[in-house]
Amino acid sequence: MSFDRVFLIILDGVGAGASPDADKYGDVGSHTLLHVHEHVGLSVPNMSALGMSNIIPTQTSASKGAWGTMQERSEGKDTTTGHWEISGVILEQAFPTYPQGFPTEIIDEFTQKVGREKILGNYPASGTAIIQELGDEHCKTGYPIVYTSADSVFQIAAHEDVIPPQKLYEMCKIAREILMGEHCVGRVIARPFVGESGNYTRTSRRKDFAVEPTDVTILDALKKNGLSAIGVGKISDIFAARGITESYPQKGNAACMESVFELLDKDFRGLVFVNLIDFDMLYGHRNNPQGFAQALETFDAQVPQMLSKMTEKDLLIITADHGNDPTTASTDHSREYVPLLVYHKNMQNLISLGQRSTFADIAKTIDDNFELQQVKNGNSFLSMIQ
Repeated sequence: MSFDRVFLIILDGVGAGASPDADKYGDVGSHTLLHVHEHVGLSVPNMSALGMSNIIPTQTSASKGAWGTMQERSEGKDTTTGHWEISGVILEQAFPTYPQGFPTEIIDEFTQKVGREKILGNYPASGTAIIQELGDEHCKTGYPIVYTSADSVFQIAAHEDVIPPQKLYEMCKIAREILMGEHCVGRVIARPFVGESGNYTRTSRRKDFAVEPTDVTILDALKKNGLSAIGVGKISDIFAARGITESYPQKGNAACMESVFELLDKDFRGLVFVNLIDFDMLYGHRNNPQGFAQALETFDAQVPQMLSKMTEKDLLIITADHGNDPTTASTDHSREYVPLLVYHKNMQNLISLGQRSTFADIAKTIDDNFELQQVKNGNSFLSMIQ
């Protein structure tokens, strides 16, 4: 059988154990799901029933669905790399990162082109911390705050009363043009904030400026063939809007899931690609296993509503793009396997999909389902779930 609609949900940062090459990334021993469960005690009965209990030891036994894990083949462990591979694109060379800050020639060209005497920052930092550290000086001088992280990102923070969001977006576009070639970071990110000294807070007007994928994605293939390729959350940003036929750029898990429920009631043929960011952004990067567990339990409680709205021609895939173990000393992403849960209404048994050698198996499966023959990488598991 084939499916008319595929709902692909990315639990951002929800890893399933250190990859064989985790030592290259300083992530030996990481296991986001297991460590959250050990520290807090996860209660995720609905995902467990779909196979999660075969990935970590939960109280609810798996009953029907398909489950497995996937290893990332691309170099790197960032959001863009993971999502691109899920869409069928494997990177042989990781996006560059800047643990010592950006080189002088990049900063000099940026300041000259945006018309500022200098910038503040230029080091890896927490986005919430750096605006408290440098916010006063920024408000006094008007100099933009530039910072990075373990991800391949060039982030620009600015108070909305000092550099309005539209002007900040223009600065990001200039940075995006500069940061190509050798210094082609995955994303340039606008980080507007508001508030007063000692109490600065980021706003919802964040905007990402990503590079386009280096090869054909499943989104491109669907759009080319007149099918829907719908992005929810930051999916459109991650793919620089390429291949997207419709976007719901919601902020946070709750708003994204509301869009998923709405789309389940709509008539279309194609893919809904969803990023649920809270696990990673709010809890993984802040080493908060309690919050991480609560977010997983909240999502798990929404699974029955998704399943009840699905038709017999719908396929649900739940996975992740990388790990972000909140129990380790690091606050960065972790190089991990990711969980793979697959379900449709005609499944009667529990199916093992095994340990997949690339995230691209998802794209290949969707490509196979719609008979597109466009995705180059991965191995389809469509026949295994029928």
